[in-house]
Amino acid sequence: MTHDQSPTGIARVERPRSPLDDHPFAGKKFLLVDDDFRNSYALSVLLERGRAAVVVTESGHDALAFLEHAIHTDMVLMDIMMPVMDGYDTMRSIRTQERFARLPIIAVTGKVVDGERQRCLDAGANDYVPKPVNTAELLAAIGPWLTNAA
Repeated sequence: MTHDQSPTGIARVERPRSPLDDHPFAGKKFLLVDDDFRNSYALSVLLERGRAAVVVTESGHDALAFLEHAIHTDMVLMDIMMPVMDGYDTMRSIRTQERFARLPIIAVTGKVVDGERQRCLDAGANDYVPKPVNTAELLAAIGPWLTNAA
């Protein structure tokens, strides 16, 4: 942070630029699937700060119902540990549909154990980000998939 003295004598504090200040998600639509309100709220605020449109669903079934009727979705952020239909089953169901073969899915999960990243990739995720989410890590995971999305 820098402190500048304004002509009025009041110190002005400038915050460092964030990668989100350039609005990297403008025009992009995210589907966020998470049954925990705190997680979905935090991730939604982050994505919306980058000017993304965000749709939140609380279950795998709701995510599949949304995708069934959605005209376009650029990316899915998928929680793994959800009741009834977990993230693995949801990703597998999404991948069975030809029109979603190239839809980027990032697993965002608190299930941080050996082999978890590979389990997520095997279920259909393109990448994996552990919770608690590190913003820089999430942005690094999202970036390549949005630029390559058709």
